[in-house]
Amino acid sequence: MPPFGRQNKSTRNAPRKRTKRDVQSIDESYANLPIYETTSLKLSPLLQVFKKEAFERLLLQIDLGAASKMPPKMLRKEVESFISEYAEETQAQINFREQQQISDEIVDDMIGLGPLEPLLGDAEITDIMVNGPDHIYVERKGQLERVDMAFRDQKHVLQISQRIANQVGRRVDEASPMVDARLQDGSRVNVIIPPVSLDGSTISIRRFSKTSITLEQMVRQANISQKMLEFLQLASKSRLNVIISGGTGSGKTTLLNALSQLINPRERIITIEDSAELKLQQPHVVRLESRPPNIEGEGEISIRDLVINSLRMRPDRIVIGECRGPEALDMLQAMNTGHDGSMSTVHANSAEESLHRMENLVLMAGYDLPTDVIRSYIADAVDLVVQIGRMRDGLRRVKQIMEVIDYKDGHIRTQELFRFVYSDETSAEEIKGDFKIMTQTPHLREKIAQFGLANEMDKALIDDND
Repeated sequence: MPPFGRQNKSTRNAPRKRTKRDVQSIDESYANLPIYETTSLKLSPLLQVFKKEAFERLLLQIDLGAASKMPPKMLRKEVESFISEYAEETQAQINFREQQQISDEIVDDMIGLGPLEPLLGDAEITDIMVNGPDHIYVERKGQLERVDMAFRDQKHVLQISQRIANQVGRRVDEASPMVDARLQDGSRVNVIIPPVSLDGSTISIRRFSKTSITLEQMVRQANISQKMLEFLQLASKSRLNVIISGGTGSGKTTLLNALSQLINPRERIITIEDSAELKLQQPHVVRLESRPPNIEGEGEISIRDLVINSLRMRPDRIVIGECRGPEALDMLQAMNTGHDGSMSTVHANSAEESLHRMENLVLMAGYDLPTDVIRSYIADAVDLVVQIGRMRDGLRRVKQIMEVIDYKDGHIRTQELFRFVYSDETSAEEIKGDFKIMTQTPHLREKIAQFGLANEMDKALIDDND
């Protein structure tokens, strides 16, 4: 039977029942095909009833195994034709636009991510958060808002969660209630389900721009200043080791992507990530991604394993998407053993706090290292810390650029180079301020001078407004 066999009216009025063989076909060929439809709050109550009845009729008449193998465009055309015929059969008074909307939602439920599909198509949305079936939130331009779409029930959310996990060869169920995954467009996804999530399945999607943002764009968007841009360009050319620090959703990965565009295209770069998000444009890039353990608890490949292995791959630079475990020790060792110009990100509330954070991460490696040794390691390895944050007006700004000088008298000595300073006119709704140059005599001048860029650095640290 074709996926969408054209039937006479007598056949339509007596829908074929699914047999055990059909159910087996669903399990084997299209295990993730949903049997729930999205609740569209944009549709009127009458249209919602029509969609529900059409959806149920479609599931009874369609050959699900064959439909699963159809190209998405062809499947969408067939569903549109079916909805048109069903509207004519039931004499439903719906226009072409409404038919298309219903068809799109049904196809999204069949082969996509249900109510999340139109949200994923909105370029302005940077985060999608599902807190149960009828609470979907998004972030637009740094502000959270609730959207008028919903899942049918908790089972529908769980089904979409399992589809997301299955797409990347992972699983999410009661035995493994948490999973990190990646969508086809590169968006990062975290899923957590009951019994760990008490209020039902939760889906968090972090989206990234399809086009890489440059530092020049960040200047135009007031994320950084022109002087910051000039200094960071010199830092890249001088192969300084950079740590990007910030909170969740502050823009660390976006800034890391922008900084990586400054790397010499002749260099060999190894990127290491939990979930591949970096989009380096250089021709000589090797991308590595960690792997969680399988159902038997075996086969795990950690970030630390990849960092250790990368040292045998003759890298010029190592870029670690996020440093949040014992791999911090191996990263610092790499920075101290000839891999200048390496970069990574850490979670911290300030540039100074990021150094303490790395110290704690090194202790997780399990070695009984004295505090003096760890701090000396950090001071020798890290040259710059760039602190970025998402402020209450929704704009992400580089709040601080700090150089690491050395380790002396039990402390890591640092010096601020740039800082975002709030204006007295700042209000609760709008943040005003300026990016200030804090010093014109950085200790990094000696390193930068080795590349013949000292004079350019001096110019970058002169405030044109003075």
